[in-house]
Amino acid sequence: MKHVIVIGAGYGGLRAVEYLATQAHLHVTLIDKNPYHYLQTEAYGYIAGRFDLHDVAIDLPYWCSGFKQRVTFLRDEVHHVDTDNRQLSLTDTTLFYDYLILAIGAETNFFSFIPGLRDNSFGVKKLERAFNFRSAFEKLLYEKVESRQDEPVHIAIGGAGLSGVEIAAEMADVIKKHARSIAASAAQIKIHLIDASSTILPGMHPYIIAQTTLRLEALGIVIMTDAFIERVEPHRLHFKDGRTLDFCFMIFTGGIKASLIELSPEVARNRIGQFQVDETLRLSDTVFAIGDCAQLRSSDATLLPPTAQSAERSAEYAAEAIIKLERGETLKPFDASMQGVFVALGGRYAVGELFGRIHVKGTSAYYLKKLITYTYHLGLKLRVNTGFKKHYM
Repeated sequence: MKHVIVIGAGYGGLRAVEYLATQAHLHVTLIDKNPYHYLQTEAYGYIAGRFDLHDVAIDLPYWCSGFKQRVTFLRDEVHHVDTDNRQLSLTDTTLFYDYLILAIGAETNFFSFIPGLRDNSFGVKKLERAFNFRSAFEKLLYEKVESRQDEPVHIAIGGAGLSGVEIAAEMADVIKKHARSIAASAAQIKIHLIDASSTILPGMHPYIIAQTTLRLEALGIVIMTDAFIERVEPHRLHFKDGRTLDFCFMIFTGGIKASLIELSPEVARNRIGQFQVDETLRLSDTVFAIGDCAQLRSSDATLLPPTAQSAERSAEYAAEAIIKLERGETLKPFDASMQGVFVALGGRYAVGELFGRIHVKGTSAYYLKKLITYTYHLGLKLRVNTGFKKHYM
C-alpha cells in the first residue's frame, strides 16, 4: 500500500484527502498543527457575530475517522521536508511518504515597510485572530448599548479585496440591525475600507466592482481608494499624503504570504513565498504544491487568485495526478480557470458572476452563494458525524 501525506487541512488539503481516500491501495495521512479545519470564506460572518464557532470550524480527527481506516490525522508541525529521501521531520518523529501534497496555505502579510501594522491590527487568516477581532467588535457594540454616548467611533479595514469587502459589508449590516438597541449611536460607528489601489476588488469584473460599490455606499461605508498607509500607531493611521485617521480597532486583509516550510533541496519561490510549480503542480516527481502556497496559473497562463475555489481545483488535479501516476499514465498540464465569484455584502445580499457572462445580485445571489457554502459544510458535517459515531456508538 502506498503512503500519501497531505500537509495542511485547508480547503485544498481536505479536497485532496477526499479524492485520494477513494483508492483502496492508498493510505492517506493528513497533518496539521490545529485539530480543526477553519472555513476562512465564512470569516466575514463570524467576525461580525452573525455566525458561531461551529459554523466556521470542523473537527479534523472525527472527519478523518469518517473515512474508516484509509485516512489518519496527525496533529503535529512539519519542520523539514527531504524530497530526495521522501521523508518529513516532525516535532518528535520522522515519516516517509510515496507521494506528498503541500497544502500549507498562506498567512496575512503584515507588510514590514508599514511600521506598526502588525502590532496594531488584526488578521483573519487564523481562527484565533478572527476570534480576537470578533470579541473587540462585540465589546464595541456592548459599550454603545451601555453608554448610549454619541461619540464617533471609526473601524479601519485595510485592504479592499474580497475578504476586506465582505467583512466591511457584514459589519455595517450588523451595526444597522443594532440600531434598535443603540439607536442614534449606530450612526456614530463608521467603517473605513482602505486600499492603495484605484478601485475596490482590483482585478474583478467591472459589474462586480460597480454593484459592490453601490451596496457599500448604501451601507454607509467610507471607501478610501488610492490611500497609501505610511505607518500605524495605536489607534491612529497615518497616510502618505499627510492625512490621519483615528480608529477604535483595525483589521488588515491587504495581502498574503505563503506559509513557511523548510525543503531540501530548496525550490524556487515568488516574491510572496509561493512555490513556483511546474505545469503539473509538482516540485519534484512525487511532491505537489496546491492552493495558496503555490503560484497557480489558468489554462491561458493567467495567475489564479488565492481563493478556496483555486485551492480545490488544484487539489482535485493533484489527487487525480497521483492516481494516474500509480496507473502508469502520463499527466496532462493543470488546466483550470475561475468558474465564478460571489461577494457577500451583508445580510441577505450578494453579487456574483458565473462563467464570465452571467451576473446576479441581491437575494438571489446570496442564496446561490449560501447553497454552495451549505453543500460544502454539509459534506464535512456528515463525515464528522460518521467519525463521531465510530468512536462513541
